[in-house]
Amino acid sequence: MAGTEEFVEADNAEAIINRIEQKSRKIESLLKQYKTVEALKTALEGSPLNTKDERCKSANWIMVHRAIMAIKDVDAMFSSLDPEYYDILMKYLYRGLSTGDRPTCDQCLRIHEKLTEKAGLGCILRCLADTVNTV
Repeated sequence: MAGTEEFVEADNAEAIINRIEQKSRKIESLLKQYKTVEALKTALEGSPLNTKDERCKSANWIMVHRAIMAIKDVDAMFSSLDPEYYDILMKYLYRGLSTGDRPTCDQCLRIHEKLTEKAGLGCILRCLADTVNTV
């Protein structure tokens, strides 16, 4: 994954933020159509793991957060979500838990419980052990 890539330079951050803004418009459109799982997949795809620029990480977190909070049926979400998204989703769930915001934490814990059932403890361990590719 991004672990072997070099970190993106700060001057490239603007290009990443522009891509995130384009993705954000697509996500909002999907959410308006009640396609919450598609919105979540779109938010998770191409997450800027290989940048240390906090603006990029924050901009992407806002999109992922919006998609996570729109999920109403967690079981149905996992019937449509491919396993390739599990590890990155776990990283964002921990970011959500770190906010301390009650509704965000409640939603993240609901998803975390189901994700752990689906993906197992290895998903948690990979997420916690990967200190290079942070979200």
